[in-house]
Amino acid sequence: MRHEDRVEPPIWTPTAEQVSRARMTRFIELVRSAEPNAGVTDYASLYAWSVTKRDRFWPRVWDFCEVIADRSANGSQWDDVVIGGDRTAPPDPVKGPRWFVGARLNFAENLLRYRDEREALVFWNELGAQRRLSYAQLYDEVRAVAAALSAHGIGVGDRVAGFMPNIPETVIAMLATASLGAVWSSCSPDFGVPGVLDRFGQIEPRVLFCTESYRYGGKTIDCLERVREIAGRIPSIERVVVVPYLQEDRAAASVANGLTWDEFTALAATRGDAPLEFTRLPFDHPLYIMYSSGTTGLPKCMVHGAGGTLLQHLKEHALHTDIGRDDRVFYFTTCGWMMWNWLVSSLAMGATVVLYDGAPLLRKRAVLWEMAAEERITVFGTSAKWLALAEKEGLRPAETRELSSLRSILSTGSPLAAHSFDYVYEHVKRDVRLSSISGGTDIISCFALGNPIAPVWRGELQTRGLGMRVEIFDENGTSLIGEPGELVCTAPFPSMPVAFWNDPDGAKYRAAYFTQYPNVWRHGDWATLTEHDGLVIYGRSDATLNPGGIRIGTAEIYRQVEQLPEVIESLVIGQEIGDPGESGDVRIVLFVRLAEGLQLDETLRDRIRDVIRRNTSSHHVPKKIVQVSDIPRTISGKITELAVRDVVHGRPVKNVDALANPQALELFRDLPDLRS
Repeated sequence: MRHEDRVEPPIWTPTAEQVSRARMTRFIELVRSAEPNAGVTDYASLYAWSVTKRDRFWPRVWDFCEVIADRSANGSQWDDVVIGGDRTAPPDPVKGPRWFVGARLNFAENLLRYRDEREALVFWNELGAQRRLSYAQLYDEVRAVAAALSAHGIGVGDRVAGFMPNIPETVIAMLATASLGAVWSSCSPDFGVPGVLDRFGQIEPRVLFCTESYRYGGKTIDCLERVREIAGRIPSIERVVVVPYLQEDRAAASVANGLTWDEFTALAATRGDAPLEFTRLPFDHPLYIMYSSGTTGLPKCMVHGAGGTLLQHLKEHALHTDIGRDDRVFYFTTCGWMMWNWLVSSLAMGATVVLYDGAPLLRKRAVLWEMAAEERITVFGTSAKWLALAEKEGLRPAETRELSSLRSILSTGSPLAAHSFDYVYEHVKRDVRLSSISGGTDIISCFALGNPIAPVWRGELQTRGLGMRVEIFDENGTSLIGEPGELVCTAPFPSMPVAFWNDPDGAKYRAAYFTQYPNVWRHGDWATLTEHDGLVIYGRSDATLNPGGIRIGTAEIYRQVEQLPEVIESLVIGQEIGDPGESGDVRIVLFVRLAEGLQLDETLRDRIRDVIRRNTSSHHVPKKIVQVSDIPRTISGKITELAVRDVVHGRPVKNVDALANPQALELFRDLPDLRS
């Protein structure tokens, strides 16, 4: 029996008071009162109702979260909740699925509903706290930038791009763009020129926001040289707005059509104190263009609608994360990851959004835990990799920081190992809800989420998201419980992309999610639905290992190996063995990056094999273990097993520009250890 399968009590359970105060409880009471025949009494029955009565559930979320939208003469905000609700395939103007048909709203208006003196944005970088903006100040800043964009001719459907660090001006520029009905898209400034061109070159933005530089790991990194090349190679860019961030004396004049932030906003100074006018548009009007990682070709450009993004984020923030006006919400993210979009939506709840730009771990300084304590953060979001590294670094914030305000820790980006649950409860805070969540850029939200009224089980994601009909399928499309398989969604949901850019017949969209199971969204994760109705995710299904015909998720190996103090991080692939062109077997190859100064020897190899064998099975034990000095990862920080697998097999990697450290791929080419 695997270690993860042993019967254990929950690692955290909410108190009766925590349950009674939770917005999830209030929502259950609302549904029970408004829908007396629904049979909703607890979360399990609420979830069942939410996925079978989607046309009843989503309007309840709309009302509970007080979505701001036009009302018709009869008081209704929409004509139909959903058209084509039996179709999960890409949206069709006639067949659907289309949500809240007839509704008209503006995303920015919903995020800027509060205009008081409470803190809206708090900004930190590696040097500490830098700036604070109240809701009133945020509104005024957005109003000025929206007026400048409008004066430049930006309107409904135009694209505005940000090549920006995670600073307040990025949020302001996005909200200003959205207020006009224009479309926002962003990349973080650690992207190289080819990666930016692959993304922005497809969508043809008219305005580009950037900074002159940014700071990471104590170093100031220039942006303007890359910005000049990007602006020169994307003909659609008419104006480059340079935000003075670290080096205010750097001139925007060196960039063609460049203006500083202040020079740009001065374009509309004649408008004075004219109020911000929000352009209300249909529910599925484009809001964001997001990008796939691009490791298997040109990045896919996923267009997300304003209404679907708003409603999904409201549900996740209000119900699954229990965010309200008194909360202070942080997520460690760049502006190139969908968790930035998710974080900023917390403004709709009236919470304080805490931004951080810089390295998450600084030598001799646990800056994020320092920030969490000083800013009294209540919801702290990060990645599974960061929690694992914090454990490796020996960070013990429970002993050094005052974290009484901290109520919830969120983790995503990759599966959260069971030992990371132990680390949080032993060395961060015992009374905290640790919610491992999972979704993706594809849906700009989550399939698996936290639940403030339910226990946390070690190694599990708490629950499937309300309204998300998530199942686990075998290869024949049979639904599984307690067995690993493909994570799928068998019914439509509002935050599906409204389209892919430059995909008029939907062929790219269908190929991305709907080829394996007819009319079913295949997400690409290998997972198990547990007896607690939670989820365990083992990794990407296209990276699963298949030695001897047994499918193994890569996360099952990572969570064992990375408990060893010598191993900083690891990467595992399946190497094809046998004669080329013939049907052969696959052997597991494990690459490890060790702590500084250590060398992989047979003693350590034996320890690695032993810990894997004892806690998983003999099938999981790698046939080869190889030391490497670096592991390639995408710009969003995820290790890239598929690219390494291609290099090991002598196949070309289609898009190395999607990698943060493409030079690391050479460490895996023609390795003598893998020839025998």
